[in-house]
Amino acid sequence: MPPADADRTTRQRIADRLRDGEATASELAAELAVPVPVVYDHLEHVAESVGTDERFLVAPPTCPDCGFDRFDDRLGRPSRCPECRSERIEEPVYRIEEPD
Repeated sequence: MPPADADRTTRQRIADRLRDGEATASELAAELAVPVPVVYDHLEHVAESVGTDERFLVAPPTCPDCGFDRFDDRLGRPSRCPECRSERIEEPVYRIEEPD
């Protein structure tokens, strides 16, 4: 009998993983054996498809050099900080949870 993951799409596997706990796109890519850009594409669709009984939460990307965290694209990982121009941007962290 094939494993349960064999019947699930990549988006379903990402959503299931985020229901189990938070993760970055890099962590999801490593766990699911897909490229990071593919994970970002799927995350946009996962965020839109979360039902009314759940919330898709994002801890925004952050610049460790100056603390800037008000990036326009909260789902993606910016290439540099608009404040200090640092390229050491921490990845956003995602999770899906049920509202309180």
